[in-house]
Amino acid sequence: MFASIRRLIAEVGDDPKESGRFDENDYRLAAAALLVHAARIDGQFDDSERDKLRELIRARFKLDDADADALLAEAAALEQEAVDLYQFTTRLNRALDDKGRARVIEMMWQVVYADGSISEFEDNLIWRAADLLHVPRRERIALRNRVANDGA
Repeated sequence: MFASIRRLIAEVGDDPKESGRFDENDYRLAAAALLVHAARIDGQFDDSERDKLRELIRARFKLDDADADALLAEAAALEQEAVDLYQFTTRLNRALDDKGRARVIEMMWQVVYADGSISEFEDNLIWRAADLLHVPRRERIALRNRVANDGA
């Protein structure tokens, strides 16, 4: 009950940082957190990955600049606290159909290919995420090849 009251007060208040723009169960937050994780996993989060990540978030979720930045900030904070992928993939499995989950894997490939190369960490991460999202191996590989051929 107190949490509900605090949330209501935060939403009415002026501080957008307190209220948070995206509900913790919003599948877009889970997808964005996976994308942030994909961008960071190789230890090099450069401008090309950052730009691709922002571009994908804006286009796929139809967000303006301010909402895209807010989603990415919340996703980055959530990703920092995460202990595994399961908390993100569970939300995505509940919210998305097969095509939507495959789209998330495609977006992950686009982020990791943005810098022109793929590390074994990035490849393994996407393999694990695809498995948890029930995206078949054949489709995961086809998505990787399509993104690689499109130049991310």
